[in-house]
Amino acid sequence: MNKKLLIASLAFFSALLGICASQVEARTALRNICRIKGQEENVLRGLGLVVGLNGTGEAGDPATMRALARAMEVMGSPVPEATLTASGKNELAKIKNVAIVMVTATIPATGARRGDKLDCHLSAITGKSLAGGRLAFAALQGPNTRDRRVYALCEGDIMLDDEKLPTVARIHNGCQMEEDVFTPLEQDGYVTLILDRHHANFQTATEVVESVRRSFSDENEEMVKAVNAANIVVQIPEQYRGEPVTFLADLLDINVYSPEPEARVVINPRSGSIVISGDVTIGEVVVSHKNVVIEITEQAKFEAIGDEQAPNARLQSLVTALDSLKVPAEDVIDIIQGIEANGKLHGQLIMK
Repeated sequence: MNKKLLIASLAFFSALLGICASQVEARTALRNICRIKGQEENVLRGLGLVVGLNGTGEAGDPATMRALARAMEVMGSPVPEATLTASGKNELAKIKNVAIVMVTATIPATGARRGDKLDCHLSAITGKSLAGGRLAFAALQGPNTRDRRVYALCEGDIMLDDEKLPTVARIHNGCQMEEDVFTPLEQDGYVTLILDRHHANFQTATEVVESVRRSFSDENEEMVKAVNAANIVVQIPEQYRGEPVTFLADLLDINVYSPEPEARVVINPRSGSIVISGDVTIGEVVVSHKNVVIEITEQAKFEAIGDEQAPNARLQSLVTALDSLKVPAEDVIDIIQGIEANGKLHGQLIMK
């Protein structure tokens, strides 16, 4: 037996909710939706050699043998070139407790100084398991492949985060910085605000410009300008010259109207999760799926709407109604995809 669900009154209740929400607009600190240009994380990378494995290394692998031979050479015990040939009598080929790993360490947004210690992460290139091993050494370079400087050295005992993934591990404080890494925040008296990707749009950029102008531009309204939807350039006021950190602290502390992120629906078909953010609405559409028929209209037939444009129904209301009818999650996902394919989903659909 078909179930027919008329979602007409949803628009009316959605309109009420929208009115209530507009009456109490939330505010948020500027630091919650943007960062300062120069405050970016950087990843250092390099290759390392793990020793002490309990037979779970890579025996007979030419790359592992060359890395081990190079390590022995650095430590003053070079291996004759002849022993590295694939003769079958290579002594290094018998070693099973060594593996090559990729090592990475993330420099925080605030930078790092020489001597600072960071966690580093290891991913096995050769070998079956890193359990019980120790990173002998690894030299890490910056993200720019043309920069040959060594920024950090790594070593230490390996810890597995997940016993089911023995080829991935980390070392707490195993990376020691050998060079300073930081990016200047100020350039020629200007700083740049970069809106995060969830708030980067022209409306939010304009709102931020107006808020900064109200707070700091008593004498110069040209001190702040939005370059595009994500970048806003701010001139450091005269009273803050020489104290850029104080200015940035005050700048990021100003309040702006809590900007609405882009309306989007994020679906994970494997787990069946549906996350709806922002005001995702749907247009007029009739959905027939298995034993469920859904008719969605833009206005309640029993309400006198007037000449104003009627609001659309919210997707959240549809999902709630389907859930009340015990419609399985996979069917709800199919319905949302069908609405999106018909151009009736007013928001971005992201399938993970």
